[in-house]
Amino acid sequence: MSWHPHEIAPGDVSSPATAQGLLEYLRAERALDSLLTEHKALVFRGFGVSPETLESAIDLLLPNRLAYVHGNSPRTKVGKNVYTSTEYPPEYTISMHNELSYAASWPARLMFFCQVAPATGGATPIVEGTAWLEALDDEVRDAFAGGVRYTQNLHDGLGLGKSWQDTFESQDRDQVQQLLAASGATWEWRSDGGLRVHMVRPSTIKHPVTHDEVWFNQSDQWHSAALGDETAAALAKIMPEDELPQSVTFADGSPIPGEYAIQVRDRGLATAVDVPWRTGDLMLIDNIAVGHGRRSFTGPRRVLVAMSD
Repeated sequence: MSWHPHEIAPGDVSSPATAQGLLEYLRAERALDSLLTEHKALVFRGFGVSPETLESAIDLLLPNRLAYVHGNSPRTKVGKNVYTSTEYPPEYTISMHNELSYAASWPARLMFFCQVAPATGGATPIVEGTAWLEALDDEVRDAFAGGVRYTQNLHDGLGLGKSWQDTFESQDRDQVQQLLAASGATWEWRSDGGLRVHMVRPSTIKHPVTHDEVWFNQSDQWHSAALGDETAAALAKIMPEDELPQSVTFADGSPIPGEYAIQVRDRGLATAVDVPWRTGDLMLIDNIAVGHGRRSFTGPRRVLVAMSD
């Protein structure tokens, strides 16, 4: 039987179909951690959670909320370490990834809340890291065994991509350098005030509880091949690849073939299970066990996200 996230509705847990019913269930449920480890993703549907009742639910699901520091996707902060999900144009699918897998530390859990469901599409696909790894050709898995090297070029307020101030939620160079040093990254300040960062990370890791080996990197999203032929060609005329806002190679600096990056992207999406949204839904995922993405959509869509260790 194929894997699917575990759905919890009021009738399943003998709770009222209200946000208060969900809070009472979460306060009483002592095995939530075990449920999440077993199922990897939990969808709470039919409880009618609203923006006004969201904070209390987050406090129970994510007791130690984290800021989106060193995040590379465009988001808006809308509350206490609560953000909009990635604000890429609706016509694009966002490929599978584990949040902050390129960083030295990453959230253990993510929680999504659907404030406004889209008219069509807009599901959040999620994929088991074990299945994603198994879906890749042996040649690709072997090539990535030594890890990957990420490069970020962060401008000083004006340029392509994100600024270093937005990325690290700080205006203080010393604070940013301390964070980078602690993460094992190397960096250099550019003459134009920008910041270049290099990070060598593994391509797979083992889950701390189950010890399953999972695919855990964002090489396909950082690779120029993922931009599409026309976009990549246009950017190549403007700047070399290592000057792009983000780029990636194998850990030794050798290039990752474009077809490898495309295989990783496409097989992750093909292996994923779509979670469609209804207004008021919550989803809690194990950020190590599963990757997530976004399908294209029409109409307004507002999904908020928070994370914790």
